[in-house]
Amino acid sequence: MKMRTIFLLSCLIVSLNTFAQDDLMDLLEANTEESTQFTEATFKGSRLINGHTVETRKQGELEFLISHRFGRLNSGAYEFFGLDAANVRLGLEYGVADFMTLGVGRNSFEKTYDGFTKIRLLRQSSGKRVMPVSVVSFSSAAIKTLAGSTPEEYPDIAARMYYTQQLLIARKFGSALSLQIMPTFVHRNRIQEREGENDIYALGVGGRIKLTQRVSLNGEYYYRLNAEEYAEDDLNQLFNSLAIGFDIETGGHVFQLHLTNSRAMIEKGFIAETNGNFFAGDIHFGFNVSRVF
Repeated sequence: MKMRTIFLLSCLIVSLNTFAQDDLMDLLEANTEESTQFTEATFKGSRLINGHTVETRKQGELEFLISHRFGRLNSGAYEFFGLDAANVRLGLEYGVADFMTLGVGRNSFEKTYDGFTKIRLLRQSSGKRVMPVSVVSFSSAAIKTLAGSTPEEYPDIAARMYYTQQLLIARKFGSALSLQIMPTFVHRNRIQEREGENDIYALGVGGRIKLTQRVSLNGEYYYRLNAEEYAEDDLNQLFNSLAIGFDIETGGHVFQLHLTNSRAMIEKGFIAETNGNFFAGDIHFGFNVSRVF
């Protein structure tokens, strides 16, 4: 009797343990199915080329960004095909929270200072909560401090101010392809007659194609919706900003090499004031280098 009782109790314990394990596995599978998976690394860095991406810094992270644009390639051998001229922007970007980044910078082009905020509104995800795209709000203000302008052109500090508002909307299609659109509004408090409208509306499109584990091909284009009409030989003619380039990831650095018809490295410049024709050879070689601490 004792042996039979022990045998029956052993079978009961094994059965209960098996059922418990099955229930636990079912529970874990159910939780896994119901969890939300957020998309990571839609782009490698905070910049597509000239403009921003939907990437924000994690809370407590600090990014130091160096952006550089040489002169035009078609300027000839005397200017060493643009390498004798250069514009530089130095910037710092800090993650106040995982969803919010604050940044400041100084651009040698027109000696411009700028500050911006990026706030993540939506994040691409799958699973329990499906969100097809990531959406980030970008807002910036800039001031031009270039000396030599007449009082009539810039009578006070407010006349030197510029503002930009963007929505950055992106989707990652697997590991190899990411696309982004950027509806944009740029306001310039005071402009010269040759500079067109105070308010510029534009639609930007861009993307990234992964070539290798560490290298991607990037492209970016901003179409100005209310562009001024100019004669083809008008020296004041403005053009849409176009850029192509490569991202190279090297550990804690993202190194970007690109060609663009824009000299400026802030939105009011490359969206509203690009005066080079990419297809006529008015191309600037440039690079961005970032380091995250």
